[in-house]
Amino acid sequence: MLADIFGPDLLIVAIVLVVLLFGGAAIPKLARNLGSAKNEFEKGLGDAKKEGAPASANGTVAASNGTAAAADTPAPSTSSGADDSTSTN
Repeated sequence: MLADIFGPDLLIVAIVLVVLLFGGAAIPKLARNLGSAKNEFEKGLGDAKKEGAPASANGTVAASNGTAAAADTPAPSTSSGADDSTSTN
């Protein structure tokens, strides 16, 4: 069933649509950008594996920019009666 849907005729139509939408000159540029993005992603994965990202005390991984993970920061406290200026007697 899928072979009937994704046959060679659909592939030809898809290629023609891509060429019409993006233009012939833009397709190599798009392919280059996709390739470089893939390479950067794989390079980042490799760097992270080499460094061995440090984990915090509760097991969550801290952000690479030095900020604490969300689980490490306490929730803001709310005090009852701190702002009584809005209530009327």
